Amino acid sequence: MFWHKKTSVKDLLPPPVRVEHGEYSMILSAHDDRAKANTDLIDLSLKAIESVRHIDLRDVSARLPKPPYFPDIWPGEHYKLLAGFMRALRPHLAIEIGTSTGISALSMRSQGVRLVTYDIRPWQSYPDTVLQDVDFTGDGLSQIVGDLGELSFFQTQRELLMQADWIFIDATHDGLLEKKLLNLLATLPFPKAPFILFDDIRVWTMLRMWRDIEYPKLDLTSFGHWSGTGLIQLI
Repeated sequence: MFWHKKTSVKDLLPPPVRVEHGEYSMILSAHDDRAKANTDLIDLSLKAIESVRHIDLRDVSARLPKPPYFPDIWPGEHYKLLAGFMRALRPHLAIEIGTSTGISALSMRSQGVRLVTYDIRPWQSYPDTVLQDVDFTGDGLSQIVGDLGELSFFQTQRELLMQADWIFIDATHDGLLEKKLLNLLATLPFPKAPFILFDDIRVWTMLRMWRDIEYPKLDLTSFGHWSGTGLIQLI
């Protein structure tokens, strides 16, 4: 790490602006990153970004009790971009790892795709969930409770996971689970190379995980989540 001679700790602090949420990060050179974007990543991302201009998630925002209405914020939040990817890719099966309050799941489901969402907790256990029982009628949306980071559970889900051509990982954001999940997914003989989207790749604890990825990858933060959005293709 290189500093100018006159750099002080005060110079490194953020400017005195009002902000509700901030995260420490780092900017890293790109020329020596071993992984580069391929044409599949670029073409799909361009289609998704174009699609976002025609996507309305006000029905999802209406489930939030008060502002900020995150699904309507784009760029800056990733919900419209998630929906854009669903419209552009039309996946046979979309997988989400990390249900949480369900905003991402509803955003992707808004495009009529089949989605299976995983979490270590049932969706009903989140007090601020936006999901409702009616969302799980039919076979469009389902939740499976379990820890995909545990090999024994992961093995029980192999057949289902191999059907996915889209996987969204929004888990612990510690970089460790994400790396473990990626390594486990890489053991599966996917019939078609899936696209995997990671949330929060610019957060300090995720920087090494993202940098270490050697699969084709593309940083989409400017069109996704302010804390980082990264797309890879598992080939």
